[in-house]
Amino acid sequence: MTVDVLTEIVIDRPVRVVAEYVADPTHAPKWYANIESVRWRTRPPVVVGSRLDFVAHFMGRRLAYTYEITELIPYQRLVMRTAEGPFPMETSYEWSPVVGAATRMTLRNHGEPSGFAGVAAPIMAAAMRRANVKDLARLKSLLESP
Repeated sequence: MTVDVLTEIVIDRPVRVVAEYVADPTHAPKWYANIESVRWRTRPPVVVGSRLDFVAHFMGRRLAYTYEITELIPYQRLVMRTAEGPFPMETSYEWSPVVGAATRMTLRNHGEPSGFAGVAAPIMAAAMRRANVKDLARLKSLLESP
């Protein structure tokens, strides 16, 4: 069963500010509650082919996985896919300007869990959606703070 979770938020900051912050994976532990650490496997900055090791806690489990950047359109879109880890997952960010100097940010997690994770996919999707809503609210708070 497929997991496909799409969340979005409007952040009262210009696209450039939001995209630069989010596209720097070292910031992820500051706004993702479940991400404990990020370590570069390749040299910064982020480019297509960059690889990063993430350690997260989700649904009571510690997860270690490697993301590879597969698409990067500066200030518009960033896509990364797991190269290693518990199940194949793609995470994408999109940024678009809205009225004034605000940014609509979209976060999508899409994957095909197998085995027990496949059976639990609906529960995982609901938990991801709740976590993503909270994480985007935290991001908004961080970026809109003076």
